[in-house]
Amino acid sequence: MLLGLLPAHAQAPSATDGEAPATPPTTPSALTAELFYELLLGEMNASGGERATGYALILDAAIKAKDPQLFQRAVELALQSRSPDAALRAARAWRDTLPQSREANRFLLQILVAANRVLESVEPLRSEIASSPPMERNAAILAVPRVYGRVPDKKLALQAVEQSLQGYLQDQTTGASAWTSLGRMRLLAGDAAGALDAARRGQEIEPGAQAPAILALEMFGRSQPQAEDIVKRQLQASPSPEMQLAYARGLLDEMRYTEGLVQLEQLTTRNPEFPDGWLVLGVAQAQDSRPEVAEASLKRFLGLVQPLPESEQRKRAMNQAYLALAQSAEKRKDFAAAEGWLGRIDNAEEMLAAQNRRASLLARQGKFDEARALIRGLPERNEAEARAKLNAEVQLLREAKRYQEAYDRLQQALEREPNDTELLYDQAMLAERLSRLDEMERLLRRLIELRPDYHHAYNALGYSLADRNVRLEEAKQLIQKALAIVPNDPFIADSLGWVEFRLGNRAEAEKILLQAFQAKPDAEIAAHLGEVLWTGGQRERAIAIWREGLALNADNETLRTTLKRLRVPGLQ
Repeated sequence: MLLGLLPAHAQAPSATDGEAPATPPTTPSALTAELFYELLLGEMNASGGERATGYALILDAAIKAKDPQLFQRAVELALQSRSPDAALRAARAWRDTLPQSREANRFLLQILVAANRVLESVEPLRSEIASSPPMERNAAILAVPRVYGRVPDKKLALQAVEQSLQGYLQDQTTGASAWTSLGRMRLLAGDAAGALDAARRGQEIEPGAQAPAILALEMFGRSQPQAEDIVKRQLQASPSPEMQLAYARGLLDEMRYTEGLVQLEQLTTRNPEFPDGWLVLGVAQAQDSRPEVAEASLKRFLGLVQPLPESEQRKRAMNQAYLALAQSAEKRKDFAAAEGWLGRIDNAEEMLAAQNRRASLLARQGKFDEARALIRGLPERNEAEARAKLNAEVQLLREAKRYQEAYDRLQQALEREPNDTELLYDQAMLAERLSRLDEMERLLRRLIELRPDYHHAYNALGYSLADRNVRLEEAKQLIQKALAIVPNDPFIADSLGWVEFRLGNRAEAEKILLQAFQAKPDAEIAAHLGEVLWTGGQRERAIAIWREGLALNADNETLRTTLKRLRVPGLQ
């Protein structure tokens, strides 16, 4: 250890036998006998449990030798002794002794932030940014929020960052980055409007910069609709496939499926050699019940990515494609092809999902007991895996219409975790399947009590009332509450359209359901929209919508029941 701590200039270069040294003679070493003894004594004390004494000796030696490795060792000993004040003294001594050292300044900055002495970190942060080479300065500025991410008082951290960045906010070369970092700190401090303003200011300084637009993307779903305008302006000023892909993902996350798919289709048309675009497009198409086009997109992705060098990221992406291809093949009832794609997955993280799909394949071929045994045989190395197994088994039972067994399985889990919101919701949905409507309502109201922002509970209860044509005004209020929490959800909009229809507001129902179906073509929405059109005398339009719904999912129970109840010719 001592040899590793010796000042660099104390070690002379070596030379092979018979060869002259390759470098000029070094200057005399600063390691005197007295200093060597002090280091030895310091390390002996540290290893013997007397870290405070060892720290003091090594810090003194560091100051005398002006050696960064010794200063770092002193800091480490102080931290091992859980003495932030001592670590701070060592870091200050290091920077005072070697004022041009960026490493010393970084240690000082990190220790001040870790010790929650936030306002004292302003000067070291300024020094760190100022000492960054011009080509690296924007990266240094953008990294600032990570430095303060764990500070408990986010408003105080925002104050420190705002003071540190004052000299960079109006600079043409750093303004976009500085405003982005300030905006991200505002977001961490709970000021979404201030964060949006920062993103806008950053974009005004440099319209083509990606950083302000990425910050704006983070505000999707934060009741900041103007954030999307920033993203669109960036794409117009400086389009890039990465940014358009991020925008498309944001739209999909916000359940604006049609718009997200449009962006992905534009992206792959303009950048046909960009693999990630094809992957996200293929997965979205698979989830949109379009198996044929999904398979084409996913195979295009695999063709582009397979020649690339091996990496974990590449392997994970390929496994995601294999899983989506298996899902698409299963929807086409090509079970052999689905199993073939699943057989290519070799990543432990994806293996659970692959086994779940295998179980689904077995169940759809009438091998339910084998399917259930497969899921029950999966490992439970942690809570996440145990929950995934439970969800997979319940889903398998639900798909097999073994609702009582699924309900009982959830009841066992709820006895251990009685306030688990996901389990309560799933059990409520099964109670409805079992026609235990009072029990369903009790569970959903319990869920709302536990989590007042759980939009699924409001929507499920409101839709159930509307579907049974009871307590319609209450049903509408519940659904509107859900829609206020998640404004763009087409499935909640479907519920609202259905309750309007039950209330006799047929024109309003048609408008809402048509918008929902355009946003997310889905068999269940098609069932409701078709019935509204059918009862309004628009029978040809209704049949066209129903045909589209059958093409999306011919097994949808709501759609099949609707066609049978209305005795629609040729579609029953």
